[in-house]
Amino acid sequence: MQFQLPIQIKSPERKLNYRDKILLVGSCFTEHIGNTLSEMKFSVMQNPNGILFDPSSVCKSLISYIQNKQYKEADLFLLNEVWNSWQHHSRFSNINKDECLKNINQSQKAAHEFLKESDWIIITLGSSFSYRLISEFSRVPPVEGDLEGAGVANCHRAPAQWFNKHLSGSDEIISALDNCYRQLIQFNPKLNIIFTISPVRHIRDGVIENNRSKARLIEAVHYMVSQSDRLHYFPAYELVIDVLRDYRFYDIDLVHPNYMATEFVLDKFSEHFINEESNKIMEEVKKIVIARKHKAFQPTTIAHKDFLQIHAAKTRELMKQYSFLDLRSELDYFTSAAEIL
Repeated sequence: MQFQLPIQIKSPERKLNYRDKILLVGSCFTEHIGNTLSEMKFSVMQNPNGILFDPSSVCKSLISYIQNKQYKEADLFLLNEVWNSWQHHSRFSNINKDECLKNINQSQKAAHEFLKESDWIIITLGSSFSYRLISEFSRVPPVEGDLEGAGVANCHRAPAQWFNKHLSGSDEIISALDNCYRQLIQFNPKLNIIFTISPVRHIRDGVIENNRSKARLIEAVHYMVSQSDRLHYFPAYELVIDVLRDYRFYDIDLVHPNYMATEFVLDKFSEHFINEESNKIMEEVKKIVIARKHKAFQPTTIAHKDFLQIHAAKTRELMKQYSFLDLRSELDYFTSAAEIL
């Protein structure tokens, strides 16, 4: 008896491997993929601007990395005693203006250097909706170029009347993605890009509006993928919505996929987008990572010391066998903890 709809996932001819550098940008679901790859010791950088949802914000951020844009004081605004940037997530906000600016520009520079050497970009789009400053407020909080109707990546809890809510059309999204893609390839000709649509429901927009929003993203992304063999699509959205299709795979808010759903999606990503050698290495790395997280009930026992020494030896062997693996923090933990005992 069949309990799930079958899904055909097209794998890229060249898959990700441990020697690749991978930049991840986009919605919160981007960070599920990025955190897993990082924990498995892939070379990754994720969301140098923080979480971004709409295509325009994602494209602006990527172009700013190409340009190594350095932000100025005029690009920040003070709201609720905190300095913010319209193009960055609130994790960059700070009560100290200089600290806010320093953290933003350090992230910009790091992203520029990482993008130079990147082999892959994973872009997860969350919503076709964006927010644009209304002209009478555009000069109150300074915005890039001081342009009327400028789009923002994050509203920072500013009053709703400061913005117009805009639902981008498929053509508008395609135009932004295409322009961004051309600049990326010119900057780094070896890049490949994986698009995915976040399965997180933006329920504050409304159920019907969320579906309209996701449909436009899907249409635009598939058009882009059809234009180049460097562009690929991973169906995270379809895996949750059409294959799992059950509220038991969502958290209590009925909006975010839960642990089981996320693991299911990540397993499919590994199967279809990471090469066979790297999948085998991941299995060994996972054992080391799990051992590092182990909390002993009796940490002073000889048995626990033996456990640490065994895993220190396994870690050294793995690093010797695969010189590109960085397991130094795990090795330091196993060796230092064993020495204390």
